[in-house]
Amino acid sequence: MNIIEARGISKQFGTNKALDEVSFSVTESEIFGFIGPDGAGKTTLFRLIATLLLPDKGEMNILGHDAVAGFKELRKKIGYMPGRFSLYQDLSVEENLEFYASVFGTSIKENYSLISDIYSHIEPFRKRQAGKLSGGMKQKLALSCALIHKPSLLVLDEPTTGIDAVSRSEFWDMLSGLRKFKITIVVSTPYMDEAMRCDRVALIQNGTILSVDQPGKITKGFSKKLFRATASDKYSLIKALRRFPGTHTAYPFGNSVHVTFLNDSYDDSLFRHLESMGINDAAIGGAEAGIEDRFLELMEKGARV
Repeated sequence: MNIIEARGISKQFGTNKALDEVSFSVTESEIFGFIGPDGAGKTTLFRLIATLLLPDKGEMNILGHDAVAGFKELRKKIGYMPGRFSLYQDLSVEENLEFYASVFGTSIKENYSLISDIYSHIEPFRKRQAGKLSGGMKQKLALSCALIHKPSLLVLDEPTTGIDAVSRSEFWDMLSGLRKFKITIVVSTPYMDEAMRCDRVALIQNGTILSVDQPGKITKGFSKKLFRATASDKYSLIKALRRFPGTHTAYPFGNSVHVTFLNDSYDDSLFRHLESMGINDAAIGGAEAGIEDRFLELMEKGARV
């Protein structure tokens, strides 16, 4: 059963085309992730899913309702967590949760079982003002508020941005735990380790979906042989690799550079080239492609079309 069916969705703000003929589907109880840089169209798409914006073109069916005609009914069934913390910072943890419960005609007690695994982390601080919580605790409160009315669809716009790695891991453990309630989750993330925890991911750039598949299958679609290059001066290494005639692409990845070559191989002429540019300590070995590599490859292909 498809919880979301989007066909040809487009949205434009002035001369900026935020979404361009976007089509995808999300199945029940799935964790469906969107990956893309700032400005790719993720937030616009999520606001459309949450019925906060209207599409200029296309159709979207959510939970069996037309997203435009059925927006009133859908808002009772969708939990939305925007990218920026949007709760009342001068209200306490408990007061925020009580307020959101009352908006949907329910109570903390009625749906406590749904949020208990999440809310238990912050319940000892229920009298503390929301604005005085740590980043991780704010996100857990925001998630609790988005869930308190027992939605069928949860929409999370980069929910872990700016919080520490431990809190990010805990947050995703909580999302996985929501499967037992048959809640479908649509989430965007800039973190590749989080993308790997999704059932399927969509790579989005310039308002266009480049690929949709299981994370492992997306990485297997990488078409070139990938190499990892290192040197003490990474910035100079990138410039030198990009000037080498046999280089196809060279992108920074952590402390190294991921490189592809036109013929999927290199020879000693590469090292002579690097040495001529003052790089005498370069090392190159094989590497396994990740989602980032596949995303950059798809962007590169799109730029050449």
